[in-house]
Amino acid sequence: MNIKINGKSETVNDQASIADIVAARALAADRIVVEHNYRITAKDEWPGIALRDNDNIEIVTFMGGGSR
Repeated sequence: MNIKINGKSETVNDQASIADIVAARALAADRIVVEHNYRITAKDEWPGIALRDNDNIEIVTFMGGGSR
Protein backbone atom coordinates (compact mmCIF):
# COMPACT_ATOMS: atom_id res chain seq x y z
CA MET A 1 0.00 0.00 0.00
CA ASN A 2 1.11 3.58 -0.53
CA ILE A 3 1.25 6.19 2.21
CA LYS A 4 2.97 9.54 2.62
CA ILE A 5 5.64 9.89 5.27
CA ASN A 6 6.83 13.45 5.81
CA GLY A 7 5.48 14.40 2.40
CA LYS A 8 7.12 11.56 0.46
CA SER A 9 5.21 8.63 -1.04
CA GLU A 10 6.33 5.27 0.27
CA THR A 11 5.16 1.70 -0.18
CA VAL A 12 4.66 -0.23 3.05
CA ASN A 13 3.33 -3.64 4.07
CA ASP A 14 -0.48 -3.90 3.97
CA GLN A 15 -0.49 -4.84 7.67
CA ALA A 16 1.76 -1.96 8.81
CA SER A 17 1.03 0.07 11.92
CA ILE A 18 2.59 3.30 13.10
CA ALA A 19 4.71 1.24 15.51
CA ASP A 20 6.05 -0.74 12.52
CA ILE A 21 7.00 2.46 10.68
CA VAL A 22 8.83 3.81 13.75
CA ALA A 23 10.64 0.49 14.33
CA ALA A 24 11.65 0.14 10.67
CA ARG A 25 13.35 3.52 10.86
CA ALA A 26 15.02 2.72 14.20
CA LEU A 27 13.64 5.92 15.70
CA ALA A 28 13.76 6.56 19.44
CA ALA A 29 10.09 6.66 20.46
CA ASP A 30 10.84 9.03 23.32
CA ARG A 31 12.32 11.60 20.91
CA ILE A 32 9.57 11.79 18.30
CA VAL A 33 5.96 12.82 17.78
CA VAL A 34 3.85 11.09 15.13
CA GLU A 35 0.90 12.69 13.41
CA HIS A 36 -1.51 10.35 11.59
CA ASN A 37 -3.88 12.01 9.14
CA TYR A 38 -3.40 15.40 10.82
CA ARG A 39 -3.95 14.08 14.35
CA ILE A 40 -1.15 13.74 16.90
CA THR A 41 -1.09 10.18 18.23
CA ALA A 42 -0.05 8.93 21.67
CA LYS A 43 2.79 6.40 21.73
CA ASP A 44 0.58 3.76 23.33
CA GLU A 45 -1.80 4.01 20.34
CA TRP A 46 0.86 3.29 17.70
CA PRO A 47 0.61 -0.53 17.65
CA GLY A 48 -3.17 -0.38 17.25
CA ILE A 49 -3.31 2.12 14.40
CA ALA A 50 -3.45 0.07 11.21
CA LEU A 51 -2.38 2.16 8.26
CA ARG A 52 -4.51 2.39 5.13
CA ASP A 53 -3.74 3.29 1.56
CA ASN A 54 -3.12 7.04 1.12
CA ASP A 55 -2.71 7.76 4.85
CA ASN A 56 -0.51 10.69 5.80
CA ILE A 57 2.18 10.31 8.47
CA GLU A 58 4.34 13.14 9.78
CA ILE A 59 7.23 12.27 12.10
CA VAL A 60 8.83 15.11 14.04
CA THR A 61 12.13 14.44 15.79
CA PHE A 62 13.25 16.48 18.78
CA MET A 63 16.80 17.67 18.42
CA GLY A 64 19.01 18.61 21.32
CA GLY A 65 20.82 21.87 21.32
CA GLY A 66 22.52 24.21 23.62
CA SER A 67 23.46 27.76 24.19
CA ARG A 68 26.87 29.25 24.35
